Amino acid sequence: MASQPTEENQINVELTEAMAEGEYVNLAMIAHSQSEFVIDFIKMMPGIPKARVKSRVILTPDHVYRLLNALKENIQKYEEAYGPITDDKNQDGFHFPTNYRGPIGEA
Repeated sequence: MASQPTEENQINVELTEAMAEGEYVNLAMIAHSQSEFVIDFIKMMPGIPKARVKSRVILTPDHVYRLLNALKENIQKYEEAYGPITDDKNQDGFHFPTNYRGPIGEA
């Protein structure tokens, strides 16, 4: 059972109307250095060779690790509720570029 947040560990998060609308993206490119990870969220349109970065998020390695775990937990909950998510890579023959904006990160 999850504990209820107490007054001292609550965070007041503000979400503007424009930000609440969100932005559709269908590609994420990740690069990293020793001290940070950079994630570019990109919108690619079919038949258009130019893609646009819609948002860039810069995180510390610690935050990326916590994000990874949060995503795993949420994917598990999603799949329990709606069934498995399939990885339909290459169903249309399209391959995303792997060297977008420079060298590929190493993990």
